[in-house]
Formats: sequence, structure tokens, C-alpha cells
Amino acid sequence: MAKTIIISNRLPVQLQISKEGITALPSVGGLATGMKSVHSGGDSVWIGWSGLTDEEIPEGKEKEIDKALAGHGSLQVPLSKEEVDGFYFGFSNRTVWPLFHYFLEYAEFELKNWEIYRDVNQKFADVVLEHSEDGDTIWVHDYQLMLLPDMIREKRPEVTIGFFLHIPFPSFEIFRTLPWRKEILMGLLGSDLIGFHTYDYERHFLSSVRRLTGIEVSYNEIYADNRIVRVDSFPMGIDYKKWHQAALKHDSPKSSEQSDLQKRLDSHRELTPEGKLLLSIDRLDYTKGIAKRLHAFKYFLDKYPEYKEKVRLIILAVPSRANVPQYQLLKSEVDELVGRINGEFATVSWTPIWYFYRSVPFENLIDLYTSSDIAWLTPIRDGMNLVAKEYIASRTDQTGVLILSEMAGAANEMNEALLINPNNFEQIADTIYQAINMPIEEQQARNSLLQNRLERYNVEKWANDFMTSLKSVPSKGVANITLLLKGQVWDNLMSKYQISHQRLFFLDYDGTLTGFRNDPQHAEPDGHLLELLDRLSEPEENTVYLISGRDKETFQKWFGRKKYNMIVEHGVWISENGEEFRMMEQMKKDWMDKIRPVLESFVDRTPGTFIEEKNFSLAWHYRQTDPDFGNKRATELKTVLTSLIGTDNISILSGNKVVEIKSGNVNKGRACTQVLARGQYDFVFAIGDDTTDEFMFQELPENTFTVKVGREKTNARYFVENNRKVRDLLAGFLNI
Repeated sequence: MAKTIIISNRLPVQLQISKEGITALPSVGGLATGMKSVHSGGDSVWIGWSGLTDEEIPEGKEKEIDKALAGHGSLQVPLSKEEVDGFYFGFSNRTVWPLFHYFLEYAEFELKNWEIYRDVNQKFADVVLEHSEDGDTIWVHDYQLMLLPDMIREKRPEVTIGFFLHIPFPSFEIFRTLPWRKEILMGLLGSDLIGFHTYDYERHFLSSVRRLTGIEVSYNEIYADNRIVRVDSFPMGIDYKKWHQAALKHDSPKSSEQSDLQKRLDSHRELTPEGKLLLSIDRLDYTKGIAKRLHAFKYFLDKYPEYKEKVRLIILAVPSRANVPQYQLLKSEVDELVGRINGEFATVSWTPIWYFYRSVPFENLIDLYTSSDIAWLTPIRDGMNLVAKEYIASRTDQTGVLILSEMAGAANEMNEALLINPNNFEQIADTIYQAINMPIEEQQARNSLLQNRLERYNVEKWANDFMTSLKSVPSKGVANITLLLKGQVWDNLMSKYQISHQRLFFLDYDGTLTGFRNDPQHAEPDGHLLELLDRLSEPEENTVYLISGRDKETFQKWFGRKKYNMIVEHGVWISENGEEFRMMEQMKKDWMDKIRPVLESFVDRTPGTFIEEKNFSLAWHYRQTDPDFGNKRATELKTVLTSLIGTDNISILSGNKVVEIKSGNVNKGRACTQVLARGQYDFVFAIGDDTTDEFMFQELPENTFTVKVGREKTNARYFVENNRKVRDLLAGFLNI
């Protein structure tokens, strides 16, 4: 029976080892809460690290730990201290974390840490492969495991894999600085569905895929080999009901027990009934902008001195990665700033900042959320920021004001909050002033909309939406073509080949028989390809034509000695059995002098492009330029050319990263039908990868075995995944 496998760096379980034995307690909040609906029953298992290194586990207790974890539907990936240091504290948190949050100056690029990261991802993969089967659904979480999807896919191609990144994905200009950028992308592309919190992160990822891998991207779908990888945004919610009901209970008149913190907060209210409490809750992390927030608070007090002794800032900084040097420096800076501001502004009866460096229990968070007039959350960069959502959920009377950084992922769905740039102190000071003076009616109007949205799209809805999308991906967007190299379709092709007496092959070259090169001028055939073509051409029943958009001089140099049949320049020239090239149709070239200066101007304005001049055509190649820029320029060029050629007998072909202008309506389809008409063939095979090959697929008879290389939309009847599979296909004809 197919099952669901959830994979994260840490298991949603806390292990406790005592003299009495080992117990496992479920974690609360965050991902563990969100995955409740997914991780339920006997058809689900959660795989991750237990939190204990191999060195910390008492000898002989491994099986007891496995049993305790199994009681919570969990399986552990054992890790040594060295592995945790290199994988988690090293590459994950000293390379990926700062880089993805735009703190490039903190990013470390240590080869050893990368190698450990890769090896630990493989350890996770080994455990997953041991406990998975074809048909299972796998959901991988977060930046610690970005290589895992492809590692699983390589051994389990029939499983469905989803990946969700819980932190931002940076822009291409930032991501490209990572030495192992392509390995990370290819690891993620092992997924069927890749999820992000916001469309911005999704857009950055797609841009990096296009620029760094050259893989085709269409809207939010990536065509990776024989699969469609879908990319989408799923803003993570909270357990709204939990926070709202806890706040209702807290505010209930029947609630007689108050915490010491709540008593202190109430005392403050009684002493300064007109005062306002500003709340700031974050992990002590440089991405959260706590130091900037303190500077901004001082700026506010200087600009609006009338609010001295009327406003108090409560900062709860939760300890995080205290052994990392940057975090130690940050704590020292925050400690110093708090002391300096309190020293400068404090009076006998008023301390401007209450500062807590600790974790607090859930009950105290409710105390803070329900008692604070303003939540001030201004991270410099944040994947989502669930504190903002928790604060709004806890405001049972719908009062309170949320000031939120526009750099937080939550800002995209919380437009009713007061959104600010965390680097703009002037704007922050004015926004605090606006929040202090906001009428109750406006507060309730804003928070009513926010609460309705948060209640509707809670964390359970987030998880279910992702799983629903994941399960729909394999059947979504599949083109009306059949995978050639498998099952009955393959058998049918080979059977028709065997019983036929006269066979005709049309084989495209670039992108089909060989891969694309950055320099198209140096894409000559290798020995293996020449051997395949020799053997395919050897039987008397086989007639093989190489068909290409390249010029005849290049093909003569590469293949002339082989005496292959060749059709070049999209059907202008033909050479058979080693004879000289002859024209298939009469062409003109007097138009070329008028068009060439136009192409030269586009080369001047588009770095990385060049002109290829053939006998009766001109081609503008843009494979070596930025993909988005190249596509934009290509569209512009086609518009200019269309207006220039008017009614002249000149046509424009759009190929794979090339725009070609040629005389007449010559194309590969017309050339193929001319050859076909000269013989009696009972087996016709045509294969190509480009839009120019679509003319072949359209013009040849319906019973032709037309094959597209790649998964793009096509008129071909079948497809293969890539040009490597093309060679396997040709070898299949030879091994019958």
C-alpha cells in the first residue's frame, strides 16, 4: 500500500534519556503542527535526525531509541558529531542561511562542509530508499536537504516527490555566487513539485534554473528530462484556532490564575493607563534586524519626545546558535544598545526597553500578545514570519496594530498591516506614531480582514493544499505524446522496423544527435556517433538522411568522407551518396545585404550573440547571452524583421536560441516530402528537437514514427527525454 513519507532535518519528537529508560515526546508548534493532517494513521512515516549524535547515545540503546521513535511514526537518520557540525552548523547555517537571506558577507564557502552536506543528504536518501516503494508520496522539507530529491529520484523514479523551502530563495545575482549552485538546482529538480512561501521566491528560483542550467522553463513548469517539475507558492499559515482560543481563555473573566509576567504587565497598565506597549519577538539572528530596530526606536524617541514615559518596547530575543561567532557578536551589540538607550532615556519611573534574552512558554507568549498594543516586527529578510500571524490571531477584540517589514514573506498576504522598509528610520518613526494614534475602529477594520484570512488559510490548509497539488502533478500538463523508450510503444516500433523492407530515416543534428554547445561552431561529431551512423546506414534496406539548419561547408567538412545523405540549410541543399551538394529549390540572396546591418546592430546591443552566414540565409544566435535578455531581444528582432521584409519572399524561422532569415518558404518538411516521393518506403522515421523540426512532423505522413527530443509541446507522435536517449534509441535498431 502506498504511503506518505515526510522528511526534515529534525524529527518532530524530543528524546529524553533517564535511568528509567528512553521516552519520546512530540514537539509542538511549527512544522509538527502543520503536518498533523498529513502525518496520521499507519500510512505515514516521518524521517529525520533524532537530535542526538552517535556519541551522545548510550551504548546498546539504539534499538530502544528506534522503538520509542516508532511509537510516533518516526525513523531516525543517525548522525555523528562531525556530520552535524559540517552539515548543519557548517554548510546549512554558515553558507546557505546567510546567502539565501542576502547576508553574503557572512557566507562561508568551505569545501569540506559542502562534502559533508552532500554525504549527509545521501545518508538521508539511503534511509528513505530502504523504507520506500514505487508509488509512495515523499515530502522533503527545507534548505538542509536540497540535494535529497534527486538522490531519491535516481533510485526510485516512480515515486512522487515534493519539496518545500521554508526560507527565502535569493535572486539570481546572489545565488550565482554559490560555488555549488548547479548541484543545488539539480538536486531540487528531482522533485515533482517545489513550493515556496511567496511568488518572489518562486520567480527567483525559476530565473536561476533558466540562467544556470539552460533547462526550458514555461511559466511555472520546468521541463527536466522526461518530467514536468511544477513550481508554486504556498504561504504557510498557523494553527489559528489554537492561538485564538488560548487568547479567549486568557481574557475570560473566569480565568483566575495569572502568570507573574501578566501581573507585571497589568501593573504597568495601571500606572500608565495612556501608555502603549510595543512588542518585538524574534530569534536572536542577524536576519531579524533587532539592532536596526533598536536604532530606529531611539530615532523615534528623538523625533517624538512627547512619547517619552508613554511608550515601552518589550524585546523578547530567543537564543539561537549561540556558539556561532556572528551570533555572539550580535548578542553583544544588542546588549550594548539596550543598555545605552535605557541609560540615555530612562527616568525614575520609566525604562524605555524591557529586554528578555530567553525562550518563554506558550502561556507567556499569550500574555505578551494580548497585552501589547503594537507588534513591531521588522526583519531585514524573512521567509515568512509566523509571529505576525500569531499576534493577529490572539487579538480577540480585534484591536492592536501590526507593524511589519515588507521584507518578510508574510507581508505579501498581510497588506492590512502597516508595512515598512526596515532600513528607513524616518518611515519607521512615523509609522509608530501612526500606530499609537490609530483609531480603534480602523484597528478593528484592519484586523477583521486579517483574522478572516488567517483563519481560512491556516497551517493545516497549507499542508493539504501542497499535498493536493503534489498528487496532481504527475498527470498535469502531460502532452499528447507517448514515451517512446518503454513498453508497448517501443515493442511496436521495433516490430515495424523488423518486418519492413524499405526504411527511411531523417535525423536532425544539433540537440538531437549531439547536445548543444556554448560555441555552436565547435560541435563536430564524436567517434561514437559516427559509429552509430555507419552501422545504421549499412543495411541495404536503410536510407539515412542527416537533416540540419547548418551550412553545407560545415557538413561537408564533418561528414563528406563518410558519403552520408545530407540535407542542410533547412532544405536548400542536398547531397546523396557522397556527391556534390545541389540545390533542392532555387533561392535568392540579394536581400542579405539589407538584413545583415540589422543583425549586426542586435549583436552590438546584445553581448554574447553572433551572426552565422550561410549561402542563402542569415542566423542570429543568442545561446550565450542571458536567457531572459536573449528572448526579449529575439522578440524585438522578429518584429523589426517582419516590418522590413514586407511582402518579399523571405521567411523568418525561430529555432532553439536562434533566429534565422532565409529566402522563400524552404523548410525541413518540404525537403523530407520531396525525398519521400522518390521511393516506396514502408517504414519512415523522423526525429528532432527544435521548432524547425516541427515542419517535418507536420508534413510527413501520419504513419511516420515522428519523435520529439524533449517534453515541449509538439506535433510529433512520440518523444524521448534528451539527446543521450536518442543514441540509445538508434542503438536499439542495431541490436535487434
